[in-house]
Amino acid sequence: MSDAGCDGGDAGHDPADRWEGLKRHAPATQRNREPIAECLAKLMPETGTVLEIASGSGEHALFLARRFPALRWQPSDPDADALKSIAAWKASEGADLANLANPVALDAAAEEWPVDRADAILCVNMVHISPWAATEGLFAGAARLLPAGGMLAIYGPFLANDIAIAPSNAEFDRSLRQRNPAWGIRDLADIDTLARSHGLDRVERILLPANNMLLAYRRG
Repeated sequence: MSDAGCDGGDAGHDPADRWEGLKRHAPATQRNREPIAECLAKLMPETGTVLEIASGSGEHALFLARRFPALRWQPSDPDADALKSIAAWKASEGADLANLANPVALDAAAEEWPVDRADAILCVNMVHISPWAATEGLFAGAARLLPAGGMLAIYGPFLANDIAIAPSNAEFDRSLRQRNPAWGIRDLADIDTLARSHGLDRVERILLPANNMLLAYRRG
């Protein structure tokens, strides 16, 4: 396991998200997509299918499908409006991308997913704005779908014993828990323990500015 650094980043869900017809625009995506892609270039397989959990607006899927043309990108989300946004982005700007699949309705917390295999899984900014059951389901799903050596990458803010919590993250955590007591920035130790219980080991903790991390877990 190692720590590394990448440029850029943005913490949390941005309330400045706006809609243009069916398409959702997430400013956070514009800020963090380049550093996420830079990190994924070191972690993703050269070919195969990447399942994105909680794709939100669909802008990451569109950008990453362009960035990694040899990979098939499968976006997903449990929210009907998010699925419409993903499909709208694909229809308006990604129609020429043969490697960008149509979105599927997928609840990370569900015991069964509408996808039966993936060579890698990506989850951006979900863990802190969903109940813990969604994170439990994410790792259970990764254990079911990933082949031996397959990678699960998670991006977002996390608490770590060896890193002092930034005042902005402490305030962000308070605001999340006020909005929903089941939300909140998760402790990295708890994430690692959950991962190991499903046969996944953390191999990277990539530190990003704006108090985010990209965590990489490999299935044994």
